[in-house]
Amino acid sequence: MTDPAPAPFTLSRPDRWAGGVIFASPHSGRDYPDWFLAESGLDAHLLRSSEDAFVDRLIAPAVAAGAVVLAARVPRCLVDLNRGLDELDPLAVTGVPPRPPSPRIQSGLGVIPRVVGQGRPIRRAPLSRAEAARRLDAYWQPYHAVLGTLMAEAAGRFGRAVLIDVHSMPREALAHLPGPRPQIVIGDRNGLSAAPAVTGAVAEALTAAGFAVRHNSPFAGAYVASAYGRPAQNRHVVQIEIDRALYMDESRIAPHAGFGAFAARFGAVLAALALMGAGEPPAALAAE
Repeated sequence: MTDPAPAPFTLSRPDRWAGGVIFASPHSGRDYPDWFLAESGLDAHLLRSSEDAFVDRLIAPAVAAGAVVLAARVPRCLVDLNRGLDELDPLAVTGVPPRPPSPRIQSGLGVIPRVVGQGRPIRRAPLSRAEAARRLDAYWQPYHAVLGTLMAEAAGRFGRAVLIDVHSMPREALAHLPGPRPQIVIGDRNGLSAAPAVTGAVAEALTAAGFAVRHNSPFAGAYVASAYGRPAQNRHVVQIEIDRALYMDESRIAPHAGFGAFAARFGAVLAALALMGAGEPPAALAAE
């Protein structure tokens, strides 16, 4: 199969990297190859329901603030960059060996997703194992190769690496929560992917900008946080989930009138976090 799709990500570097902070958006890709649209039974609008739409735009100003920005271009419904290579769904890919069930795979949200929003099937038929491997080689492997290189580079240059993995969540994802509804959920796998000082700095920057924040529920972090967060080695990952209703019309998948005001508030958070630990010794962010 000829693959006309562009590179699976965009990497933007600042003129001066301030302190080893990386902002990433693995789910905002929206480059849909024609062959993928042809194999799906869904139209492009329904396929886009799984996107973290416009998160790449929201994190772009972090480059000017002194951070590196990595943004996916491959759509999440084609390959999910926040899943492990072994998270293959036997209903989406033929010939997958049996393995203990996982909630993500059972819900159709493996590394080769089977469904988008509201459980809508993406493809008319499962992929072959060979075709799944081709897609993972073309999209998943390059993204994680560059992300791993960036984490290693930050650790080597600054003695620390801090990855802020930015996502968005449907408004309805928080409907079941008791009490005041959070606007942003931050996740550190309950302390396993980032030191308390790092998670605390993220929370402080968000609350200073006026956002209502909740920790680790209902989103504590998935593959990226698990694979790259090593606080004892001064490699930290904090996941941010933003309520989409703050900046977009979910039904139209379009920015709403409040997008600019939200982007300005969130930009203040980016600016603060881009300088996290800059000029401090590595021990200042070490695991407690």
